[in-house]
Amino acid sequence: MANGNTAQEPGIEFHTIAVLVDNESGVLARVTGLFSGRGYNIESLTVAEVDDQEHLSRITVVTSGTPMVIEQIKAQLGRLVPVNKVSDLTVEGPHVSRELALVKVAGTGEKRVESLRIADIFRANVVDSTNDSFIFEIVGKTDKLNAFIGLMEPLGLVDVARTGVAAIARGSNAL
Repeated sequence: MANGNTAQEPGIEFHTIAVLVDNESGVLARVTGLFSGRGYNIESLTVAEVDDQEHLSRITVVTSGTPMVIEQIKAQLGRLVPVNKVSDLTVEGPHVSRELALVKVAGTGEKRVESLRIADIFRANVVDSTNDSFIFEIVGKTDKLNAFIGLMEPLGLVDVARTGVAAIARGSNAL
């Protein structure tokens, strides 16, 4: 899970890398195989088709490593056959990144009231409610989601599902 904070190990950085690939069978396996085969960590991974006429998909990977490792990752991604373009959003200029999480919290009484109060502060939406639980939907930067989840733990956190980071460069340039 991407923590969005400064890495604990000296020299380790988090980078958001966008990869435009041909939408064909096995592409995601090749990309993730590159990471696992070389011992690189994937903090977050999202993928979806972005151009159905050209059959292109966009993979957004948040990864961590030293600057040299990040450069190796980008170079090796660029050499994969189905890859059309690799863009390191972290270094190429301003970008917008967001993640979505569904967070289930079970509780009654004061804990239930407190979870609703915190959800309001974080602008989380209640998408399901029973007599003893809520499911909240929260969208934002990874740090925001981590903070919300951390506050829900003592109130009865039951389950969390996260989408991973989606990111795009600001301005008129496209991937």
